[in-house]
Amino acid sequence: MSDDASFNGINLLRGDNLKITFNETGTSSIDIQAKDKQSVNASNLDLATTMSKDDLDSDEDIDGFLDKVKSALNNVRSQASAFGSNLSIVQNRQDFTKAMIDTLETGAGNLTLADMNQEAANMMALQTRQSLAQSTLSMANQADQGVLQLLR
Repeated sequence: MSDDASFNGINLLRGDNLKITFNETGTSSIDIQAKDKQSVNASNLDLATTMSKDDLDSDEDIDGFLDKVKSALNNVRSQASAFGSNLSIVQNRQDFTKAMIDTLETGAGNLTLADMNQEAANMMALQTRQSLAQSTLSMANQADQGVLQLLR
C-alpha cells in the first residue's frame, strides 16, 4: 500500500523528498522526507509479508511477532508525528499567506473603488473654484480697463 501512496509523482512513504518553497526567492522552504530517508514498508519495519501456521506455533513465536508489530507501530506513529509537524508548519504558512492576500486585495479594492458621491462633490467643488477664479480674473481685468479709460 505504501508504494501506491503517491501524489504528483512524489511518494513520501517510499522515501521521496518533497521540497515546499514559501517565497518567490526560494530563501524560505521546508524539505519533507521520511525518517532516515527510508521507505515505510514491511521490510524496513521488519515485518514478514507472508506467514505460515508454523510461525505462530508457540507462545515465544507469538510474543516475538507481537513485539515486531508493536515496534513497527511505534515507527509508523513516529513517522506520522513527523509528517504531522510538517503539516502544521505548512498550514500555518498557508493561513498567513491567505490572510496576506486578503489584506492586499482589500487594499487594492480601496485604492480602485471610489465613492461616486464623494468624487462628484469634489468635482463640483473644483469646478466652482475654477469658475470663481475666472470671474475674479475677469473683474480684475475690467478694473484695469476702467483705469486706462480714465487716463485717456
